[in-house]
Amino acid sequence: MRIAIEHRTTYRFSEPQARIVQMLRLTPCDTQDQTVVSWLVGVDRDARLRDTGDGFGNMVTMLYAEGPIEALDITVTGEVLTSEASGVVRGALEPLPPLFYLRGTARTEASDALFVFAADSAGTADDTLERLHAFNAALHRRFPCVPDLPDAGCTASRAFETGGKVSSRDVAQMFIAGARGLMVPARYASGYRAEDAARSAPHAWAEAHVEGLGWVGFDPSTGLSPDESYVRVAIGLDASGAAATGGMRIGHGQEQLAVDLHVDRLGGEE
Repeated sequence: MRIAIEHRTTYRFSEPQARIVQMLRLTPCDTQDQTVVSWLVGVDRDARLRDTGDGFGNMVTMLYAEGPIEALDITVTGEVLTSEASGVVRGALEPLPPLFYLRGTARTEASDALFVFAADSAGTADDTLERLHAFNAALHRRFPCVPDLPDAGCTASRAFETGGKVSSRDVAQMFIAGARGLMVPARYASGYRAEDAARSAPHAWAEAHVEGLGWVGFDPSTGLSPDESYVRVAIGLDASGAAATGGMRIGHGQEQLAVDLHVDRLGGEE
């Protein structure tokens, strides 16, 4: 499938900023089932962009802009070719061993309620993949309508127990917390999913390591594994570690953030 992406992030400041530094995880990597045809990261003012990578193997663009800055627009446009892999991640850069992803974080610690739900949903089958699919489907049944929303900083356990306005980010972190509680290495994945509607944040899902198979994607927002309509951009221990944008600014005043995101299917491979 050929997928076109246009992702615009706009910052507005109530007072001019002296300097802005941003870490952008907005560029996908090539894998066996994902090929970047074209990709451009642009900014609407004089700025220095430096491409590098992080410890998870993500491609990173560092942005440095000097003030006075009242507004900043970051635009990403590109096309990616994808193919169906039944959720299995093949050919991705893996600088860290799977056992590293058993490490918990503040946002992915499983409460007693979440752990019990994961254990009950997964069942007692010997097949790890079968148990993870059962857990993924159970999360989808519990949270059937899950949009892509800006990050509110919520933890997996809090989102699970309060059951408020849950996002794809929240259910992905619930899956990660539950899987780690079952002693299965799991991590957060962020990227794009081709759908008809515009959205205000990238899509999120989880990946778990299955012995003999490797990393497999699980999307609790659909109850299924990612297919060829997904573009995988970044991974991390949790949502904070795979955030599309993050950084610091020097200056006073308030910040407003707006995201406009369009992901369109252009057809099959050409």
